[in-house]
Amino acid sequence: MKLLKSIGKTAAVVSMGMLMASSAFAADVTIRIGHLNPEDPFQSHSGAMTAVFKSLVETASNGEIEVKLYPNGQLGKDNEVIDQVRNGLLESSISSSGGVAQHYPLVGVFDLPFAFPNISVASKVITKDSTFGKKFVADMEAKTGLKTLGLIDSGGFFVFSNNERPIKSVEDMEGLKIRTMTLPTHEAIISSLGGKPTALPWAEVYTALQTGTADGQMNPVPIIAFAKFDEVQKYLSISNHVITPYVWFMNQEFYDGLSPEHKEIVDWASEVATESGRNMSRVIEASNKGLPLLAEKMEVNAIPPAELEKFAASAQPAVRKLIEEKYGEEGTAMLDTLLADIDANK
Repeated sequence: MKLLKSIGKTAAVVSMGMLMASSAFAADVTIRIGHLNPEDPFQSHSGAMTAVFKSLVETASNGEIEVKLYPNGQLGKDNEVIDQVRNGLLESSISSSGGVAQHYPLVGVFDLPFAFPNISVASKVITKDSTFGKKFVADMEAKTGLKTLGLIDSGGFFVFSNNERPIKSVEDMEGLKIRTMTLPTHEAIISSLGGKPTALPWAEVYTALQTGTADGQMNPVPIIAFAKFDEVQKYLSISNHVITPYVWFMNQEFYDGLSPEHKEIVDWASEVATESGRNMSRVIEASNKGLPLLAEKMEVNAIPPAELEKFAASAQPAVRKLIEEKYGEEGTAMLDTLLADIDANK
């Protein structure tokens, strides 16, 4: 085990992994991973995760395991790719909360606005190993039948962009058509702030913003950047109102069929890869591939703390009520566990 982990820490892994990928020898095992985001590890956390995982696994297995990557939604919508993993048509996926919600609705507990005070606390809680993460993953695995390889944030806190005006107060949200994922909790956030939620699949968002079907949207900075929304949006308002998870799934039957040695490689490699993705999100956000890039074309403003308190006062009760009504005692208990872990890590 120590030898395998030491391999993962050496710079030689990347170049060796590239050589493995080009080898003519057939692998004993193939792991295919689908995700929505760019393959470039310097553009998205799932790109970074899959690149690191592929390199580590192919090298440590001496070519016995081949990892094939299917980025940019090549295999379908998020929920469809998860279906493929559940049905054994695909070995693995890295999926947003929008896709996960259609298979495990309790992912909606993450959507309580302004629950996380900062990214440090979010990084400690949105992980398989946190007190909350252990409960969340165990319940999700029991209800979906899927193995969870990693739990990571969506790339940072969500912020607002739109084409009408800078958002500096709750009043500025009035009447704005804001694209959301097909999540009742996200729709409740926008409605509670006076906006008009417009649920659209990811593939349609750019065109909707371009044509005015939606005035704006909400996403983390890295996602806004790689999606090139700065081409079709004028204003970016830093609200940091919610942060959601991405879940890395693997077909349980496939995982159970791996040899003990291959399981060990998959386990530690996915752990290293998840942390690589988490760290890459912070780098992208702060670099010329993130907020500085967007600021070249968009007018950027940070919503003042006093105004954010008004946002929270409007949105939190609406979302909490929805969680309690839609998910019952089970959802309330999961939300309370999340909030308790957030408080413990402040």
